[in-house]
Amino acid sequence: MAVEWSGSGPELMVALDRDRPLRAQVEDQLRAAIRNGRLAADEKLPSTRSLAATLGLSRGLVQECYEQLVAEGYLTARTGSATRVAAMSTNRERQEPAAPPAARVSAPPPLVADFPSGVPDLAMAPREDWAWAVREACRTAPNVAFDYDDPRGVLRTREVVAAYLRRVRAMDVAASQVVVCSGFAQGLAVVLRALARVGLTRVACEDPGSIGTVTAAAEAAGGSAVPVPVDEHGIDVAALRASGARVAVLTPAHQWPTGVVLGPERRHDLLAWAREVDGVVVEDDYDAEFRYDRDPVGSLQGLDPDRVVTLGTVSKSLAPALRLGWAVVPAAIVEEVVGEKQVADRGSSGIDQLALAALVASGRYDRHLRKMRTEYSRRRDVLVDALTTYAPAVRVSGLAAGFHAVAHLPGHANEADVLEQALARGVGLRGMSTYRSTGSATPPQLVLGFGNTSTRAIEAGIRTVADLLQ
Repeated sequence: MAVEWSGSGPELMVALDRDRPLRAQVEDQLRAAIRNGRLAADEKLPSTRSLAATLGLSRGLVQECYEQLVAEGYLTARTGSATRVAAMSTNRERQEPAAPPAARVSAPPPLVADFPSGVPDLAMAPREDWAWAVREACRTAPNVAFDYDDPRGVLRTREVVAAYLRRVRAMDVAASQVVVCSGFAQGLAVVLRALARVGLTRVACEDPGSIGTVTAAAEAAGGSAVPVPVDEHGIDVAALRASGARVAVLTPAHQWPTGVVLGPERRHDLLAWAREVDGVVVEDDYDAEFRYDRDPVGSLQGLDPDRVVTLGTVSKSLAPALRLGWAVVPAAIVEEVVGEKQVADRGSSGIDQLALAALVASGRYDRHLRKMRTEYSRRRDVLVDALTTYAPAVRVSGLAAGFHAVAHLPGHANEADVLEQALARGVGLRGMSTYRSTGSATPPQLVLGFGNTSTRAIEAGIRTVADLLQ
């Protein structure tokens, strides 16, 4: 497809040898560019005045070149319009190498419902508020804000984030401990690399949990990961002690994906383990903003800020595409983490950071969270009602927070068969086996995400697969 340019057209690369006839060189190079596709059909050329000035030639010489190529059929020209490349059989646009032909298959029918886990409502991303925040950041930012900044992040943003976390998550944090990252994955990567520098290379991860993500990050940092089982009270600290790990990555406020909350006794036992082994707990605070039926659970970091790293993002609260998050780091390892962040990308987008600060400081962020809390709570209720109505034998857990739930299927159910048959009926489901280190489908469970699924689709989806669930 031809590229449209404003004004007199794009610049054009023409290299000239001043010891040879100049008009012939210009004509030959334009012909070659059109034949090989460097100039696409209908693409606008620079004006004769512009190209002449760029090449240091007379305008009359360039006009003669264009007229000759028009006469030959390479170019088209109309009075009052730009000169353009003609559509020719020899003219072809540059293309990627053709992919091998695929077998013809009919497009799958649209799903009745899909229950992806960990995805917020993308249609309700606060586009207008974010656009306002970006404009506000650009309007008020000093010139220096457009230069490289401290790799740990813009000071204003770190101050606002720290204040927010103290207020909402009961954290013990100063702006100097906040490192702004491009989402959870980068935060985990730079933290594990920093910990590996000081000899902490064996990393425990929850099982079931984000085993693949943690394992990849640990191995990239030169270490290894070991799965540690989770029960109805959270991570098994006795098994953690036996694992030989000195770093534990976990989701204490709302365990991913089982939804259990790390109980008070486990919390204190976990922190005692960290002190015993001179280790660190990495807390993934991924959806703590969305809690419904009970008082919010404070961050683990508030209990021992010297032993806990907390990772948070706006991926669930705003949208994954923003790629903004933070690591709250113990003072003893801040410089190591900042060094890894510097190597990774020299710092996250300063304008986006200022936009986030404006969004939080204005109260718009809190307002959006209240709106989404109400919406997700409504969808959760619809999910529970649909299961109660159409599949009453199915027990549901993990509903106190977030926007996913766990459906416990009967013991005789085959998880893989349920997923396959549900998809054949147009319903996308996910099994718990995906998140287990062994891939085991026993006991058979489903992880039902409802963040990006409408209430109508939730009800229709459960009704469609009700007999499979029972």
